[in-house]
Amino acid sequence: MDTQSDPVTDLVAQLAAALEARGWMMATAESCTGGLIAAACTERAGSSVWFDRGFVTYSNAAKTAMLGVPAELIVAHGAVSEPVACAMAEGAVRMAGVDLAVAVTGVAGPTGGSADKPVGTVWFGWARKGQPAQAVRCVFDGDRAAVRQATVLRALQGLLASLA
Repeated sequence: MDTQSDPVTDLVAQLAAALEARGWMMATAESCTGGLIAAACTERAGSSVWFDRGFVTYSNAAKTAMLGVPAELIVAHGAVSEPVACAMAEGAVRMAGVDLAVAVTGVAGPTGGSADKPVGTVWFGWARKGQPAQAVRCVFDGDRAAVRQATVLRALQGLLASLA
């Protein structure tokens, strides 16, 4: 049996402890990861104490319908953009009624990239209730699975940082 520590499991444990200590609930709004962040969180027994829900909003229509992201915002900036990531995170906080949310929107590949948004580009949004979202852009190397896994790790790191 492998006794090495898994970075995702470790981050989720830290996140769980921090959220539980505050009595907070969180949600995810995921596009390119298709629910992997929510799955990582709910892999932990007892996660219902701090994890409320995950929105998988892969299409632009889903971002608008489920999270209230204005369609005009998506048209103006594209789904993979800072304004959309922020609107997704803020929408997740609002629609779920939670204290904290993370949103991810990106180009996991192997197709779909452009000069401005190459494969591996992911925008992250983190929002806390009552505060505007903060966003970060990352460009990850590797195939689709590697980009999605790196996105999960960075999303969890950002959630922890937003609680500091």
